[in-house]
Amino acid sequence: MITTTTPSVEGKRIVEYKGIVFGEVVSGVNFVRDIAASFSNFFGGRSGSYEEELIQARQNAIKEMEQKAASLGANAVVGVDIDYEVLGADNGMLMVTASGTAVTVQ
Repeated sequence: MITTTTPSVEGKRIVEYKGIVFGEVVSGVNFVRDIAASFSNFFGGRSGSYEEELIQARQNAIKEMEQKAASLGANAVVGVDIDYEVLGADNGMLMVTASGTAVTVQ
């Protein structure tokens, strides 16, 4: 599966548009990560635990989007956009959405 943020695939021709596809992941941040992040916040530096959660959520959203495109018979997704949002009363949930247009290229 070719996945790109550009509206086309260099060296390939889009022969069929299959539709817009999404991959969405909502991930909770647990108590242990909150404690580790609070130390990073207090002492300065990066929060490895939050960064890892973000990376995993992004990868899973892209994978889900690609699977939906494949189920439509596409072999590429163009115009990919990744959005991040925090949810929940205490902002304890992270939502990552990957979206793009499923296409067939030759």
